[in-house]
Amino acid sequence: MTTSFNIPPSQSTPAISADWDAGVLAISGDSYPENSFDFFTATIEWIESFLAASGNRALRLDLSLVYMNTSSVKAMMDIFDLLEEAHAKGRAVSVDWYYDPRNERVEILAEEFREDCSFPFNITARN
Repeated sequence: MTTSFNIPPSQSTPAISADWDAGVLAISGDSYPENSFDFFTATIEWIESFLAASGNRALRLDLSLVYMNTSSVKAMMDIFDLLEEAHAKGRAVSVDWYYDPRNERVEILAEEFREDCSFPFNITARN
């Protein structure tokens, strides 16, 4: 498993940047790939590897998502489940979700995700 990677954005997929040294995974843009499971597999594997092999280092997920289709929401739920499991074991994990204040649907989606998470989960309007 590579320690860091970058996936450039496309018309239907978000940009993803994973920085092992910083303990940060950033996802930004629209997410409606034809097959979300395939698209997010490398990201989920990176999270699993980081949580298993990086000692007790913190992991922060930075999100700046504009739109997510149903299967992308499911993939994000899988990611949050991994973070929740790590948090339950005492691992420092957090989410910082940034949204455009003109996009109320994304704010509502972020709040719905936060309701199911016990780890630090910040939702911030960004102009």
